Formats: sequence, C-alpha cells, structure tokens
Amino acid sequence: MTSTTVQQTVSLTAPLSGIVVPLEQVPDPVFAGKMVGDGIAIDPTSQVLLSPCEGTVSTLHPAHHAVSITTANGAEVLMHIGLDTVLLKGDGFTAHVTEGQQVKVGEPLIEFDADQVAQQARSLVTMVLITNPDDFSNFSFAAGKVVSNQDIIIQAGSESAATQNSEEAQDFTAVTSELIALPNPVGLHARPSANLVALAKQFSSKITISCHGNAASARSVVAIMGLNTKQGDEVQLTASGADAEAAIAAISQAIKEGLGEDCQEAPLATAESLPEEQSLLAVTHDDPNCLLGVSASPGSAIGVVVQLQEQTFDYPETAENSEAQVAALHDALDAVQQDLTELQQQMTQQGQADKAEIFQAHQELLSDPELIEQGETFIHRGKSAAFAFNQAIDGQVQVLKQLDNPMLAGRVSDLDDIRNRMLRKLLGLTDDAMAMPENAIIIARDLTPSMTANLDPSKVIGFATTEGGSSSHSAILARGMGIPAVAGIDNQAQQLADGSKVILDGDAGQLRINVSDEEINNIQQRQAKQAEQDQQDLASAHDHAITTDDHQMEVVANIANLNDAEKSVKLGGEGVGLLRSEFLFLDRATAPSEDEQAQQYSAIVKALQGRPIIIRTLDVGGDKPLDYMPMPAEENPFLGERGIRIGLNRPSILRTQVRAILRAAQGSESTVRIMFPMIATLEELQAAKQVVKQEAEQLGVSNYEVGIMVEVPSTAVMAEQFAEEADFFSIGTNDLTQYTLAMDRGHPKLAAQVDGLNPAVLKLIEMTVQGAHKAGKWVGVCGGLASDPQAVPLLLGLGVDELSVSVPALPAIKGQIRELSLSQCQTLAQQALKAGTATAVRQLSPGR
Repeated sequence: MTSTTVQQTVSLTAPLSGIVVPLEQVPDPVFAGKMVGDGIAIDPTSQVLLSPCEGTVSTLHPAHHAVSITTANGAEVLMHIGLDTVLLKGDGFTAHVTEGQQVKVGEPLIEFDADQVAQQARSLVTMVLITNPDDFSNFSFAAGKVVSNQDIIIQAGSESAATQNSEEAQDFTAVTSELIALPNPVGLHARPSANLVALAKQFSSKITISCHGNAASARSVVAIMGLNTKQGDEVQLTASGADAEAAIAAISQAIKEGLGEDCQEAPLATAESLPEEQSLLAVTHDDPNCLLGVSASPGSAIGVVVQLQEQTFDYPETAENSEAQVAALHDALDAVQQDLTELQQQMTQQGQADKAEIFQAHQELLSDPELIEQGETFIHRGKSAAFAFNQAIDGQVQVLKQLDNPMLAGRVSDLDDIRNRMLRKLLGLTDDAMAMPENAIIIARDLTPSMTANLDPSKVIGFATTEGGSSSHSAILARGMGIPAVAGIDNQAQQLADGSKVILDGDAGQLRINVSDEEINNIQQRQAKQAEQDQQDLASAHDHAITTDDHQMEVVANIANLNDAEKSVKLGGEGVGLLRSEFLFLDRATAPSEDEQAQQYSAIVKALQGRPIIIRTLDVGGDKPLDYMPMPAEENPFLGERGIRIGLNRPSILRTQVRAILRAAQGSESTVRIMFPMIATLEELQAAKQVVKQEAEQLGVSNYEVGIMVEVPSTAVMAEQFAEEADFFSIGTNDLTQYTLAMDRGHPKLAAQVDGLNPAVLKLIEMTVQGAHKAGKWVGVCGGLASDPQAVPLLLGLGVDELSVSVPALPAIKGQIRELSLSQCQTLAQQALKAGTATAVRQLSPGR
C-alpha cells in the first residue's frame, strides 16, 4: 500500500537581530559539521532571544545559554547562544521561560548581557538549528542582516504520511539490546549524541534509547541529550523494523566504543583494584610511635585523642509525591542559604575574613543550577528529596576526586559540608555542637569547613586528618584559629583510643603516640622556653636585623590586605615584600574597577607610613580560577595560563591594575614596586614592563620600580639577562621548588618530598643572587623558606638581601638574624650546596 502525503512547512523568524553567518563558518566543529542539526548562525546586535516559532519549550539548559522548542509538526528547533558559554554557568543569562511552557512567535526566551558574555566567552555567535533535519526537505536560509521577529531566516517542508506505507503496516517484533554502560566521560552530550543519530539514520527501523526510565528517539539529538546521562549510566536500545537486529548490533557496538569520543572503556565489573603500597621513597620514621603527615598549620600541642566519626543519615530512596519532594528540596535550599549567610556575616563581624569567604563560596556551590537541576531530575524519577540531593552532589564529588588538581580536589570537603547541611535540613535533624573534653586533639578522615569553624578553641587545641592537604579550607581555618594541624596523617591514627595522650607537631607534620610523662615534660619545657624567646623577640621587634658582624638584612612582610599591613607595622615589619592583590579579585561576580583597586592600594600604602611596598599583579589561573573569568580546562594548569600570562593574554586587566598601583604611588613617601608573577621569558617581562611605562608616562608617576618573581628555573638560570630589565628580584620558593623538582607541593603522596632546602633549589637561588648582584640589583625571598628558621642562615649566606615573611614571624626572624654571623652563614651555605639531599641540608642547619 502506498502512502499519501500532506505537505507541511516550518518557517522560523529571526530570534535575534544581527548578521547571518553560514553554519560552515562557525568556529566549532560540532556546529560547523552539522552534527547537531542544520540551520544558520547569527552574530547578534540585540540581547533578547525571541521565539522563532510557536511551540513547546522542550529543553532549557541549566546554564540558560541554550533552549529548544518543538513545533506542532514535529520540528525540533535548538538555539545556542555563543560558544563555550556553558562555562559561564548562567552568569550573564536570564531565562524568561521554563520547560514545558507553550510559547508564541516573538515571545522572549532568554535575555543576556552581551558585553559581559562577549568578554568571557569564545564568541557570541548564536546558532539556530533544526535538529531533526531528515524529517524536512527543501531548506532555504536567509543571508545578510536580519531583524528579530521580522525576517524569515529558515524555511523547510515536511511530508507527513496520511496512511501507513506497506512496510510500516507490517508487524515487527521489537528487538532490545543488553544494558550498555556509557564510557563517555560526561555522558551523551552533543558530539556523541550527534554521532548516534547519524548512525541510527542509516537504518529504516524505529529506534529508541532509554536510560533512568526515560526514552528518547535515536533520531533526535536534543531528545538524547535530554536523557541527562553521565559516565557509567546504563542505556538500552529498542528497535522495530526490517533491519532492527542489524541496527541494534551496530549502535550497541558504537556506544561501547564511545560514539567517536576518545574515552576509556568502562571497567569490567570483575576488575580488582591493586592494593595501595608504600612508596620506596615514602618518608618513614624509625620510631613506631611517630606518625607522619604533612604540616597544615604550625605549632605544637599536648592533648588527648578525640576520634571524630562521620555523620550518617538514614532516609528512604523513593517517594510518591514528586511535587512535595521538589518543594521540600527548595525549602531546604533556602534554609541552608540563610544559615550560610548568617555564618558569613558572623565571621565578618568577628574580623575573620578568610572564614567568611569560605562560607560565601559554599553559597555559590549550593546555587549551582546543574546541581539543583540534577536533584529535581532524580525526584521526578520517583526518588525522595534527600536521596536525590545526595546523588546529585555525589556526582560532583566524584568528578572532583578524579581531577589531577589538588586545589580542586580539595574542594570535596566543601561539597561534603553542603551535603551534610542539606540532609540535616531535609531530615529535620539538629546541628548539635560537638561536645569536647579539655585539650582535645581531633582525629578524623577529614574536617569540613563547618566543623572546623564550629570548634571551640578553648578546648580543641589541634587536629590531624588522614585526608586533605595544606591547601584545604580546613587547613586555612586552622591557621586562622592559631591551632596546629597535620593533614595526610598515617591511617594508624584512626585506631587510637579516645583519651589517648598524644603530641601534635604541626611544624614537622607529626603525631607522637604512646607518649611518656617524661616526653610531655620535655615538650612543656620547650614550649615555655619558646614562649620566653617570643617575648624577647617581640620586645625588640622594631630593632634592625643586624648580624653579629654588622651585616644588615631587610625583613619585610607578606600581606594580603590592609589589616595585615597594619599588623606588620606593629610587629616591626620594615615594609611589604609581597602584597597578594588577589584579595581584590576573589569571591565576587565582576572584576574590581580601577578606582576600587586604587583606593585599596592607597590605604595600604598609607598604613605603611613611608615604608616600601611590593604589589604583585594578579596571580590566578587554571589552578585557582576566578568565577567571572572562565578558562578552558587545562590538562596541567600549573604549566598553563597562570600568573603574568593571564595579564598578557587579557591586557585590559593588567593595564587597569597597573594604573591603579601607579595611582597609589602618586604623592606617596613609599617606594611602590610592581612585581610580575610567573615570569619565565624575557619577552613576557618586556611586554608587561612596556604597559607600566606607557601608563606611568600618562599619569606622570616616577616613584615606582618594576621587578619579577623567580618561580621557574629558567628565570634563575638567566638572572643575569633578566637583571638588565628588572629593578629587583623576589624568589617565590614554594613554586620554584615544585617546578625544580617536578612535584606538586599539594600532592598528598609527594608533598613531604617537596622541600625548598633541596640543594638544587639552593643552587638556583645562588644563581639568581649572583646574576642580580652583577648588575647591581637586589634579591629578596618571599616564599615559605624566608620564614623557615633552618633556611634563614642559608639564605643569608647565599647573599639574599631581603626576607619577606609571614606577619606573625616578623619578630622571630629578626631576632634570629641578630644571633647569626654572616661569615659563618656563608660557610654553611657553601656546605649546603655540596650536600646531596634536603635531609642532609637540614642536618647541617638545625635552625634557631
């Protein structure tokens, strides 16, 4: 039986005003190759995306940069604003519709801030596509300028069968595939979905793909992406038609192979993971009563063990009333956001800005539209609100755990914190304060920031965690509270009985167990002696740091804000050797203006009362990104776009900051020095220096200097050449050490081996000093070594001119220098350069 057809047409008006760009010219292979669908692109001049047709909003991406509409005659129309705009996570976009909503031609769909999006995205070009083009024929596309809601941009015809043809009238037995685990790292997104559709169209059978109880046509890219799949999800194919078996076999194999994506095959269920082994280079201790970890917060404490067990929650997996569960989810979200706001305000009022910023970050994490969307999706599949939220956030936790980036992986504890807060709200549990004995030393797998912030410092005198690291938020909070902490401690610590006496050494990253009364007495005597020394150092804090043989070393401070600057003056700081300007750029939605920066820098310069200051330009990157400066994922962010490379690639940010610093120098008695981070080549320094020269001439400023941080070996090796361009050098020993040893200083297994007193690092410091002094330039050290009592004599002996130390360490470092002889330090430094290991160097230089 032949079919009779009725000709239908689809006609789309321009959703935006602008210039039409042929799809083939779009700088993205997925769109240019028509893998998602056929249509056009528009380079927009308007900022409100209008509906190009009448229909139903079938999908609205959580980031609000893409929306699709299904028309009455089955056309699936996708509109995607810009390229790489998914990275903005909704910032700059406002949705005016919701999924399932009926819309008319010209009705607003999405409004976007063109200036904001254009600065952060790869392109503003907007795609308008019919994602099921095989269901239509005789396409025609507009060209040139178009006006929104006026000009027709796409026209096509469709043939709908009035009667079934002979093949469709036959009864075919449906063929179903096995369950197939998706190997794709982020599930079936645009590219693999498009490849699946292309393969499905090679067969005449009707094919569907299902996951999580939902089914989608294998001929629709949008429908497949709407399944919201992730890696490891099990999908199943069903086909009905003359070639159903062949279709199932071919598509099943393609899914297993990743649908054209370069992804590893899903691991076999029977695979057995190899057990963890101790590295041959692992730092061990001859004393079985000494458990090793990594220093997270300095200081020592004598106390009793309190094992902190993780909170567990009991809740049903399923629930019948989805609407009630969605309402409960949003009520809990609102309540937790309010709790976090109150915590942030409380910390701010107490002058604890670091803690306040952490809970502000928690609010941002909790507002993630993809997290909320995922939770709602689970609820609509019949899950309870508690189960749904736990599953949604667990997906993000697993992604972070797999990242080869300790900074981001360290945010797992933040997500765990949010998870626990939400589950307590959803289950109606109270957030009881932890009851602690006197002199408690907590042992835990990890501490969430909320737990750490709620610790009573009058009772909790330290903690050790088996996970986490020196960059975790719990470590930052511990340092702010002034209590010692050790991360990555030996798992044996979790076997200690509550009440056991232990000694926590946050400086050495150790926990001593089975301690005797004699050991405790010795430690207490040492602490008393140290307290006496601290008082002496504080009393002479404003005296110069002059050695016994009359050599003066300048001792200045590393600071992060105005409060630090004021404290440094009170503690004898002779200036600022490093102002980390990131405090102005972090935890905000937009970059700080020139006026805001100038005001803040000026206040700090004024607080120094004529003392010199070094202001480091913005030092961020893939390892520590900014919310409003999205960056493409980098395989190794420590070798990517960070430090001065950000400023060179985004000159407007660099130029704005340089002008603000120079304005702070105008009329000041202080010498204001600009320092560029992560300089690796002369070309980088010359380009950045030219910006300073141009802006200084325009502002008429002359009381400034330009210097560089020495953080990579290339700069140290070429110090003599760099000295022709730079006014001064400041060695960042933390980064210099990790780049020299090729070891990430935040890595849980390698951190203990990342020691700045490695002879290779000391040799690079010597080369820097010699190259600089030959040209009459001076060298400072602003990294962690400057505050290390074992390193101070060596740096003095290597010829370093300035030490920039943490604010609390100022009196002690100045006091130590007064006890040293330059000539003896020079001899000691030469011996250290000939040593073979960092351990051997530390044995030569016992410290104060």
